[in-house]
Amino acid sequence: MGSFSLMHWVIVLAVVVLLFGSGKISGLMGDVAKGIKSFKKNMKDDDTDTKVGSA
Repeated sequence: MGSFSLMHWVIVLAVVVLLFGSGKISGLMGDVAKGIKSFKKNMKDDDTDTKVGSA
């Protein structure tokens, strides 16, 4: 079953873009980026709360 070739990934990417359109994909990536930023912010806030609470 080996790894997929570069041509396979190009075809998969083309099909995804045709099905969903570039606007939906860019919107989805923006939502993912916002989620990651929110997660990092909450982890940082939780870490500082833990340090203050243990002192």
